[in-house]
This record gives sequence, structure tokens and C-alpha cells, in this order.
Amino acid sequence: MVLASSPHADTFGYSMPPPGLLALGAALREADFDVRLEDLAFAQAKGELIADEQLAASAAARLAALEPELALGLSVMGATLPAALLIAAEIKRQRPDLPVLLGGPGTTGCDVVLLERFPQIDAIVRGEGEHTLVELLERLAAGADLEGVAGVTWRTAAGAGLGTVQREADRPPIADLGELPAPAWDLVAPIAEYKAIGAAAEDGLVPIDSGRGCVYDCGFCTIGRFWGRRSRPLPAARLAAEMLALEHVPAARSAYLCHDLFGADRRHALALCAELEGAGARVPFEIRARLDHLDDELIAALGRAGCYRVLLGIESADGAVRNRANKRCDPELDLHQRLDRLRAARITAILSLILGLPGEGDAELSRTLEFAMRASLRSGVQLSFHLVNPQPGCAYGEEYAAESRPLEGIPPDMALGAGLTEPERALIASDPILFSSWSLLTGLPGGEPRLRELHAISKTLGPLLERYPWTFAAAVRWTGSAPLEVFRELRATGRSFPGFARTLDAPLIDELLAWEQAKLRAVAARALTPPPEVPRVLAELLELHFDPEPLRALLESSATGRADLDLDPGLERHVAVLADAAGVRTLSVSAGVADLLRRLARRPEELARLCGLENAPAAPHPKLAELAAAGLLQLPFSAANATPVTDSDSRSAAQAH
Repeated sequence: MVLASSPHADTFGYSMPPPGLLALGAALREADFDVRLEDLAFAQAKGELIADEQLAASAAARLAALEPELALGLSVMGATLPAALLIAAEIKRQRPDLPVLLGGPGTTGCDVVLLERFPQIDAIVRGEGEHTLVELLERLAAGADLEGVAGVTWRTAAGAGLGTVQREADRPPIADLGELPAPAWDLVAPIAEYKAIGAAAEDGLVPIDSGRGCVYDCGFCTIGRFWGRRSRPLPAARLAAEMLALEHVPAARSAYLCHDLFGADRRHALALCAELEGAGARVPFEIRARLDHLDDELIAALGRAGCYRVLLGIESADGAVRNRANKRCDPELDLHQRLDRLRAARITAILSLILGLPGEGDAELSRTLEFAMRASLRSGVQLSFHLVNPQPGCAYGEEYAAESRPLEGIPPDMALGAGLTEPERALIASDPILFSSWSLLTGLPGGEPRLRELHAISKTLGPLLERYPWTFAAAVRWTGSAPLEVFRELRATGRSFPGFARTLDAPLIDELLAWEQAKLRAVAARALTPPPEVPRVLAELLELHFDPEPLRALLESSATGRADLDLDPGLERHVAVLADAAGVRTLSVSAGVADLLRRLARRPEELARLCGLENAPAAPHPKLAELAAAGLLQLPFSAANATPVTDSDSRSAAQAH
């Protein structure tokens, strides 16, 4: 049996192996099938598979070289379905008697249509595949048909035509995921090879099939329906063991728990955290969750266990819009309070926000953008804005696909890096409803102009709020406008945000810009830190005329106006901006320390001398060690650990202080 993931060029995706196929391959092996696995997205990332008009033929040749005997199975998302259909057609041209199977989320809700339209597909495995595929292959090996194999949609003997499509009963989800064998990691390239390519290569992130399913049925999502509206986690002890095993995997640095609904089983989540904390929280990990599943106790436990990031599907800050999308989330949930708890636990939140949901007008959109601004201001979140693609198999696909269409210049969020070749585009154009992953909700109020504005917001405002949250909030409060209005004014000017902000003539704009740009430079400088034997000043020094915490409270208040944001002319603060393992920090320093650090930054040879590296004392002055302990200096290892010099030996160094 040959298993393959359909190709795509999503950089996040191809820096990691496909965990579902690793689990499926292990189950087939346990049933004594000879399994081979080809990650076509990985091959494309390496340049061994070129995304041109010959993509399908090249992929088919690659799969044929693995010599499939019993069947070929292609795993698809909605975005990779066209490529898979073209590959299957090429395989069938060469091997007409080889059964070709499809599976994966991309077949949700369209299994019958696919078999009716595409003769190159013989059967579709719906939902969870481990038990279904084993039974299906046993039938094929015995020369029998697939009647009665739960979870399969298949085509009966063709005779004079395509045969009849038969949809068997659904198969119940696997009750205990702990019964499944360990993933077959040897079926794919080593993690180090995955991490040697792609934009996400340095993260060392490794996927873990930590749980499956979702009990919800959000209008824009197929996950709940694909898994039969049930959620099951991998047992806590086994999941912890799989995560801890990554310590011994070259290039693995952290675990990505792929379950879409971490924390739905609160007892399981706390048990996992206890296992990891008891083992010393040695493997950092990130999760996907709903904010209403993360209470104070669980957030604190996650922080202690090593969780450093969580992807949260917020969708909209307007409770009515969220629940019109069938999110089933308390409209009165205090989103900011939960985000503050995550920040206190040192867990970064990635907020997924969907623009243009049904029922969203300017007022509702403004609430979402106001929420994003405040979250950036107080919680240091990452923002991920999206537009809706009415995919097959979800409620919005059923309701809106017929009146939706692709828009030139707006790549679909659910199909980034896929559908790029001419044969794929022709197939997509032949049936826009079946391939609605490329469409946008053009039939909603506002139509194309509205969607183009939302696209501009999605691509521009997230990075802007991550880089300049305080300055943007000050611009909003100084003008007395809503974030949406400020964004529109910014877009109309065609200026960069710093250039636009300076035209507002607000008294603190220049200093806020300088402060936030210093923080960005500190992050960039940390990535280029020289070897530890090179002494240097790590901080950038600024003089500010605002106190951050009171100002934060003012900027969060929608009632704040121009007068409130005027600065106290008598306030002057010397601050050092730096980035370290604890994040980006601003430290208050005395005028003397600020002056010293500036002078040492301008004269690195003087710092080297004071560290005892050039014709100097045997060890640095104790004050240098004090500043290094605060993170303001990088001292050579030997200097940082040397015995402090006496006052008499360091008179010249003391005079410098």
C-alpha cells in the first residue's frame, strides 16, 4: 500500500511531516501490510517536485516508482484536492487496474459527488482511517467488493458505465486513541531534513497527533463534521511520553499538539500538564484551543508544564456575530481577562480573527479591530486575520458557495500555496462550487469592494498592531476615531504608518514611535548576538516623557481624548530597551547608568578594557557584573565569572562609572 499527501507550497505545512499519515501507516503495518509513504509537499519544498504544468505527471511518476500493488491512497485537504484528482488521473492512465483511494478533510461532504464526477477515484475513506482502511485493504486483497465496510463510499463494478456510487454507514470514532500504535516516523525523512527547508525551519516544531475531533459545528469549518462531532485526546501518560521522546530527536525543539480542541477534556489537560511538570517541563509545546476552555487553573498549569504558545479561534469580538457562525461561545466572555492570564503564564496567544462573517457590518468590524488593538496593547499577542472561504463540507459551503466566487488578487486563506498550476486552475474553474475553497463570500452586503477592504485590513493591520500597538492606540485616541476609521484614513494617504502618525501632531507620537522602533531593533539585534566572548552593550537608551503603565490605561480607555494624552513636561525617564530570553523589556535606569551605557556602546574598546581583555585589570569592576546581571551588558564568560577586583586595583574603572 502506498500512502501520499497531496502536494502544496504552504511553507508552514512542509516544515513538518503529516501526522495523520504517520498514524495511518503504523496501523496498516500492525495489520501486516507493507506500507510506503510519500510526502509530496516535502518533495515540492525540496525542489524535487516542481509546481508547473507537469506537476501531476511528475508526482504520479514519483508514486509509481514506489511500486504500489494493492492500492494507492491520497490524503487531501480542500486546497490539495484538485492536485490529487489530476495525479489520480495520471496514475489511472498508467495503471488502470490499480485502486485509487482518497481520504482526509478535503473529502468532507463531497464524497459522493467526487465519485460521480471523477472515474479515476475508486473509493473514499470518510473520517478516521485506521480501522476503515485496514478492512478495505483486506477486502481488496481477498478480491472482494467493499459492500458493508463502514466509513467507505465506493463505486460498484462499472459494467458499461461508471457504476453506481454506494455510501456505506458511518464508522463510529475510535473510542480510545491509546489503542493505536505509535506513529511510524521511519516512513518519512528525519525531522532534521524537514527543518533544513522552509520559512519555519528554525522553530524545531514537531507535530504530535495529540487528539482528534471537535464537538462544535462552526459555519466556516469542516473539522467537526469530518470527525463526527466528537473530541478525543490521546491518553495523558502516552501523550507526555511521545512529547518527551522529542528530546532525543535531532533538530526537534518543541512539540505542536495538533488536536484542534485542547482543553475540551479539562481533566485530561490537567493530567497532561501534571505529567509534563513532573518530568521537569523539558519540552516546550504549543496548542490549539478555545479561550472559553482555558480557565485560570488550566492556564497556570499549562505555563508550568512548558506551553509557550496557543492558537485561539476568536473569530469576532462581537458575540452575536460569533454565535451566528455557530461558535456557541458565551457572548459576555471577558476575552481580555483570559488573555491577561495567558500573558501572566508567559504563554503567547495567536488570535485568529475572521473578517467578513455573515452579520458583520462596520459596527461589528470596529469591535473586532478595537479588541485586536487592546489585546496587542496589553497582552503582546500575535494576530492572524482571515477572510471566509465557503469550503465544501461546512455550513457556509452549503449556504453560500453558489453565490461566491474567487477574486483576482486575493489569495484564499484556506488554499495558500495550492491550485497554482494551469491544470489545477482549469479544474477549479470547471466547478466553482465543488472547489469553493478558492471562493470568497461575494454575495454578502458590500460585495467585492467590501472584501477588498477586508483583505487590505487582513494583510496590513495585524503586522502594524504587532509592531506599533501603543502608537496606533495613541493615534486612535488622539483623533477620537475608531480603529477602522484610522485604518481607512491611513490607507487613503498611501503613507507608511510612522509617516502617517507623525502628521497627527500628537505630543507623544514621536517618542512612542522611537520606543517601539527601539524594541523592534532589540529583537533583531538579539537574533544577531555575537559570540559570548565579545563584550557589548545589549540595550538601546532612550529618554521618554511618559510613564508606561498610566499611559497604557489611558490608551485602553475609549473615553480618552486629546487633553488626556498631553504629556507632563516635567517628566523625564531614562530607559534601556533590550530583548532577552524573557522577551522584550524596558528598564528604568539612572541618568548616570544611561550615560555610561551610551559611552560604552560608542567605545567598545573601552568596554573590552574594563572587562580585563586589553591591558586592564584582572577582572571587571563589580558594577559591570551588576549591569550584566540586569541584562544590559554582555560580558565575556571569563570576565563574568572572574573574582571581583579591589577598589585600589580598579580606580580608573571606578572613575569611568
